[in-house]
Amino acid sequence: MSDAQVLPPPGARLTHGRVLKIAVPIVLSNATVPILGAVDTGVVGQLGTAAPIGAVGIGAVVLTALYWVFGFLRMGTTGLTANAAGAGDRAEVAVLLTRALMLGLAAGLMILCLQGVLFRGAFLLSPASQEVEGLARQYMGIRVWSAPAAVATYGITGWLIAQERTGAVLVMQLLMNTVNITLDVVFVLVLDWGVPGVAAATFIAEWAGFALGLWLCRAAFRVPDWRDWARVFDRAGLIRMALVNRDILLRSLALQIIFLSFMFTGARFGDVQLAANHVLLQFLEITAFALDGFAFAAEALVGQAMGRRDRPALRRSVLLSSFWAGLICLALAALFALAGGMVIDIMTTAEPVRAAARSFLPWMVAVPVLGIPAWMLDGVFIGATRARDMRNMMLLSLVIYVAAAFALVPLFGNHGLWAAFLISFVARGLTLGARYPALERAAA
Repeated sequence: MSDAQVLPPPGARLTHGRVLKIAVPIVLSNATVPILGAVDTGVVGQLGTAAPIGAVGIGAVVLTALYWVFGFLRMGTTGLTANAAGAGDRAEVAVLLTRALMLGLAAGLMILCLQGVLFRGAFLLSPASQEVEGLARQYMGIRVWSAPAAVATYGITGWLIAQERTGAVLVMQLLMNTVNITLDVVFVLVLDWGVPGVAAATFIAEWAGFALGLWLCRAAFRVPDWRDWARVFDRAGLIRMALVNRDILLRSLALQIIFLSFMFTGARFGDVQLAANHVLLQFLEITAFALDGFAFAAEALVGQAMGRRDRPALRRSVLLSSFWAGLICLALAALFALAGGMVIDIMTTAEPVRAAARSFLPWMVAVPVLGIPAWMLDGVFIGATRARDMRNMMLLSLVIYVAAAFALVPLFGNHGLWAAFLISFVARGLTLGARYPALERAAA
């Protein structure tokens, strides 16, 4: 790959094909994620007892949550790199890769150093049986050694997306999944390593994905800009990166509070309703996976337009990516309306849970339609590096959600909870939409 191929041509024509070229690999990449989880569960399920399944489940959730704290690195790197790419600043594009790698590796090392405290805290919050906790600690104690690779890969992913290289992101995901699944089978079913074998497979896969990511970024390492340490540690650049990442982190924490509050409040309505809500949230996850590709397309194209100060390109980027996202959302709403009951039956065999989930299925039909402005505007504002607006509007949406939940849950129970949940999405879309004109003015 030549250095000239690292960035898209300045002012390249914005077409439907260009949007799809960015979006489709991300959608395909997301589609592989549930497959890996299913294989992990299926492999340990062959051990014949419940404890290994629970241990891998808890261990994976704890480590994913710890790594997710640094998910801002993916979003912040995408926006900043897309701005630099749009401005034609190749040196800054290379420098941003170095900063992202340094921050990701440092964050991973911090998780390694604090693993004892972090794991104790996790089991205090979510206690398990002695057998499950012991196996989970084995799992986490092995897999955590790939934390630097896992977190740094967020930065690589964001850097590639900013340059419309989502095909490379798909290749990384496919390699990690292939290595992980193959080693799962070898370590657990052939060598009989049990839960530690599942952890070792993921450990190797995450380092393999990181190594491939570095290779995919090799063009940036052929020129000296990536190690221009005066520029890497430039005070203004570091402050801007820190502020963008801080605001995205705070926004993401507020969003997580809404999700956790939803789950904890739903638990008050009994085990059956809690299980039904968990099943229905999978419809939300399907929608998010499908829309990610188009939101990422908006991040890259909007970021480049902002870097060039090209207002028409900014508007066209938003319209084209949102057009395809809208088609996907309408298709999903129709699919959920027509086949939602069948999907519920596949997810659970418990008849009470099936019946409860079906009674709330109309909310799932509404999710794609009501949620699309929030999902797409998130991508627009990430690309424009308007993280402060994202933070403020998310905090406002959190307040609106809490007020709606207090008003509606006592009156309508779980229906009121779902209404408040969707109101938070609508509020996020409306508040970010209100800030969009200022974004266009800034591009001009």
